[in-house]
Amino acid sequence: MPTEQALYFVLSAVLILVGLAGTVVPALPGVPLVFVGMLLAAWADHFQHVGTFTLVVLGVLSLLALAIDFVAGLLGAKRVGASPHAIWGAMIGTIVGLFFALPGLIFGPFLGAVAGELLVGSRLGRAAHVGVSTWLGLLFGTLAKIALCFTMLGVFALAFVFG
Repeated sequence: MPTEQALYFVLSAVLILVGLAGTVVPALPGVPLVFVGMLLAAWADHFQHVGTFTLVVLGVLSLLALAIDFVAGLLGAKRVGASPHAIWGAMIGTIVGLFFALPGLIFGPFLGAVAGELLVGSRLGRAAHVGVSTWLGLLFGTLAKIALCFTMLGVFALAFVFG
């Protein structure tokens, strides 16, 4: 294997690993990085093992993961009738939470949704209910996104080994 090709494979592995981390860390475009890493590995191999069909399947799985990620938090919030302020608060709380490591990632969306709901005059109990529902939606969306990324890895590995 030429040195240049090996470097491409190393770069693809790094992109995939950073992408997997990005499925949990909202600031990183996790799923797109996983897909780009796989595309780079396929290209570095001159598409000998991973062809068009596999790349289309991986692309569809990527789009599905992005759609689920986008919709899950909204569905959790909408299910309990959250205000738009609560939804915006959850998004802002997620971004602010990035600066506080894991506790910020866990509590940021919840606190943001609660704050947003309180801003529109909801009682604390109602705001907490909206916060929990929004947080659960984001959690289930993240779990689905992780599952789809690992499915992508499985599809890629099977294509690479048997393709």
